[in-house]
Amino acid sequence: MSSKILLTNLRTTASFYKTLHFLQRPWTPFVASQQRCAIHVDNPPSTPTLTTSYVHGISSQPLFSSTVDQCLRASVERYPDREALVFVQDGIRKTFAQFYQDVEQTAAGLLAVGLKRGDRLGMWGPNIYEWVLMQFATAKAGIILVSVNPAYQLQEVEFALRKVRCNAIVCPTQFKTQRYCDMLRQLCPEMETASPGGIKSSRLPDLHTVIVTDSQQPGTFLLKDLMQAGSSQHHQQLQDLQKKLVCDDPINIQFTSGTTGKPKGATLSHHNIVNNAYFIGMRTGFHWRKNTRVCLPVPLYHCFGSVGGGMVMAVHGTTVVFPSAGYDGHANLVAIEKEKCTFVYGTPTMFIDMLSQPDLAQIDLSSVEGGIIAGSPCPPEVIRKVINIMGIKETVIGYGTTENSPVTFCGFPIDGMERKTDTVGCICPHTEAKVVNPTTGEILPLGTQGELMIRGYCVMLEYWEDDEKTKECITKDRWYKTGDIATLDKYSYCKIEGRIKDMIIRGGENIYPAEIEQFLHTHPKVQEAQVVGVKDERMGEEVCACIRLKPGQEWTAEELKAFCKGKIAHYKVPRYVTFVQGYPLTVTGKIQKNKLREQTEKQLGL
Repeated sequence: MSSKILLTNLRTTASFYKTLHFLQRPWTPFVASQQRCAIHVDNPPSTPTLTTSYVHGISSQPLFSSTVDQCLRASVERYPDREALVFVQDGIRKTFAQFYQDVEQTAAGLLAVGLKRGDRLGMWGPNIYEWVLMQFATAKAGIILVSVNPAYQLQEVEFALRKVRCNAIVCPTQFKTQRYCDMLRQLCPEMETASPGGIKSSRLPDLHTVIVTDSQQPGTFLLKDLMQAGSSQHHQQLQDLQKKLVCDDPINIQFTSGTTGKPKGATLSHHNIVNNAYFIGMRTGFHWRKNTRVCLPVPLYHCFGSVGGGMVMAVHGTTVVFPSAGYDGHANLVAIEKEKCTFVYGTPTMFIDMLSQPDLAQIDLSSVEGGIIAGSPCPPEVIRKVINIMGIKETVIGYGTTENSPVTFCGFPIDGMERKTDTVGCICPHTEAKVVNPTTGEILPLGTQGELMIRGYCVMLEYWEDDEKTKECITKDRWYKTGDIATLDKYSYCKIEGRIKDMIIRGGENIYPAEIEQFLHTHPKVQEAQVVGVKDERMGEEVCACIRLKPGQEWTAEELKAFCKGKIAHYKVPRYVTFVQGYPLTVTGKIQKNKLREQTEKQLGL
């Protein structure tokens, strides 16, 4: 063999082994500018990973492609004799097996009265058994559940039912001062002479069926009769339908709170709410805790109740305890003690109410391991009291929006006090978040305030049949604009600074009410503090503090201003102070700041 051929062979062999060595090197993904943005969030992140205000929460747990009914059925098979639901005031207790039997009967009954896949059914009422029953019966039948605010009056319910073209509505006869059937008769006088399921209304042309939970009314079905209406043919139809339902089908329309403007119908799929419920439970440890019993005072009409409560029950097999049909702070404590609840949910206002109960010290809360505070910003002082006075050590803060199914950030039960009080928790699995300049859309450096945006499985399908409003809040590349001003840290924990719309601009200074509210909550006389911007000819806006004092306490505006002086910047010290007995609230317990601002300006003569 010539030396030339030998040299060529050696070169070829060397090239082969060089290529082989390259191929055997561990593969690493290319990341532009070597910026780290993915962070593993099955446990609290311990390594500072982020280098800019963008994060992608990753998990060893994949997303589910299950429908709502498939999740519930799996829990029924695992825990048939475990209590699924307890309604303390109504004396109703249902095991998973008993509940699922009711669900199947009701779903078949809905098909029997002429409802079909894709129809919209409104559930209008307080926290009653029939609410949860309808949540899962509609899902099994492929009917879209429309969560109707139980406090809606005539004009509001007409708007909601027309907006999503409801085909059916379920309600009790009345609850407290809410006379549901009377209001429906005003909207649909045709009910009086119609046969059940045959309503033809001029004001609500799509509505043909009214189902009443607790009494026989003209032109309506009584729920217990509907539950017996399904024949073997309808049960077979229901069974066949399960093969056609897919996880991306819309299954729930939740109206946004309407704290500003007209409510919009956030449309959520099985995929949205099944996965959100799964990862809420994973974050709080429901997958490993034994016999979790959740005290649920938050309304089912809201995502916090229906997903955090009802769907988490279906996915994780937890027991949900409802203290009362309408919110009652003392009933929550009684239910926790009587039912040995291990977790308690609530908005900040609900926890403030529980903390202010005069017999709190006499209530046995020793069964409670943890809790979730969500729905609106929670002052750090309230969190400390929940942990130190109520003894709920594993309290977490949850953050999200109805449009995000709802939770996108949530703390870990083992987080330290600083993270619990200063942040709304860590990014959730399979969720992207970024903080951007609201004007340019540019991603900001870590720790810099900007608008929080969310992308992932959790983003709603749309606002029901409202392309214009949908495009206003979801970009072409599926980023949802939260409207919240936030910062991210290098561990992917988020701090909410305030709402863009709530921001006070005083003489060119941007002031976030939440910061002043948190400071005022540190005063021992303050039960609750809300801060709004009110009109001012010279400054544009001035800061006004609306204070609810603890029972028996007295405080003056001058004393409040003296308390602030030297502790917060001079331009943040409230120019105006009002003392109030309460605040205008949505049914979910959120402060309606636009109404509070209007009331305050009127009171101050502005």
